[in-house]
Amino acid sequence: MQTVILPDELNFENSKQVYVFDYSSSKEISKQQIVLNQNTISFLLEGNKEVFFDTTALAISPSQFLIMKSGNCLMTEKLSEISNYRNILLFFSNEIVLRFIRKIELSKIEPREYKSVYAFEYDAFLQRFVCSLIDISGLSGEIKFKLLEVKFEEIMLYLTEKYGTEFLYSLTINSDDVSQKFIQVIENSHLSKLTVKELAFLCNMSVSTFKREFEKHYAESPIKWFQNKRLEFAHHLLQQEKKNPSEIYFEAGYENLSSFTQAYKLKYGVTPKQNQKN
Repeated sequence: MQTVILPDELNFENSKQVYVFDYSSSKEISKQQIVLNQNTISFLLEGNKEVFFDTTALAISPSQFLIMKSGNCLMTEKLSEISNYRNILLFFSNEIVLRFIRKIELSKIEPREYKSVYAFEYDAFLQRFVCSLIDISGLSGEIKFKLLEVKFEEIMLYLTEKYGTEFLYSLTINSDDVSQKFIQVIENSHLSKLTVKELAFLCNMSVSTFKREFEKHYAESPIKWFQNKRLEFAHHLLQQEKKNPSEIYFEAGYENLSSFTQAYKLKYGVTPKQNQKN
């Protein structure tokens, strides 16, 4: 699957700090590789959306919207009951974020933890705001971009007043520590069903570089490490939560019960059912 680079592939003017795009589709996509060259607010209107970033994975319905930091992510789009997907995208640069912070003289609150994506609920004000963005997206010329800069300040003022500034300062954090970022991706994805290729993309690495980096940190191959983590999780569900093997094999990352049973017996010496009886 080809990687999509946004907003570059939408043919916007490179000199602009804020862009809006009204995106609709009648085709579902699964784990599309996306490179966001700008921070993005994704106002979901129809369908469902899932995103995987380096440290965070989120799924939202049309009652929510996302604020996403620039970088690599995997994106899934699911259609609504009337087979449509619609999303208003507001792209904005780090420069305009920093300009806003200086202008408003916000009190800096360091994020408790680094996040690449935040989800928030719509309210009446935000629904009206999205409607105004749709109107502006139909305009042309310099007036469109001047209005968008005003709308950017409006939404940031509202969100920081309602939710605080943590999400805003997360956008400005420069995560240059490659090793720390790599470990965060792995530790946050150990129960996901992401492939090695997808994990490498989130780390902005080639597959071969990813494998070398993985073995440097974990002293074993990605496949073996992830399998052990999933089996340990399954063992916990069997022993502590008393779940049945047929209930947990998919949750533990296996496509069928027989492959799960075989892998479990190889690690623990007994089948999941035998373990449960003991």
